[in-house]
Amino acid sequence: MSGSKKIATNRKALRDYLVEDRIEAGIELRGTEVKSVKGGHINLTGSYASVVNGECILNGLNISPYEYGNRFNHDPERPRRLLLHAAEIGKMRVKVEQKGYSLIPMSVYLKRGLVKVEVGICRGKKLVDKRETLKRRTADREAERAIRNRK
Repeated sequence: MSGSKKIATNRKALRDYLVEDRIEAGIELRGTEVKSVKGGHINLTGSYASVVNGECILNGLNISPYEYGNRFNHDPERPRRLLLHAAEIGKMRVKVEQKGYSLIPMSVYLKRGLVKVEVGICRGKKLVDKRETLKRRTADREAERAIRNRK
């Protein structure tokens, strides 16, 4: 992702899911949506992707209406198509059909002037896994603190 500007990240996804694979996809946007996204008016929380009729559709993504867009504005919650190769869509479809897997957008960024979405093939974490992650993070923080105090 060098040479790109990160617009939004889905931090909650990293807490709730184990990310097994990440795929970069383009997103089909209309008119004022691009200006809204470039302005950072996007929310990834609660969004997910699904494979329908050989297309990958992103649902629940909220792009706020462009403030200067008047009647040309769009529906903020409309489903948006992800632009992927057929092989990538097939790979996603096979994984999602397995129990426990879902497609979660991890981040939205600009790459050479184009809006890109990083979609993760994720498996939901159990409560035990979340606790383990918190314990590991706390232990790392304490170790870092001890090293700093030692110097």
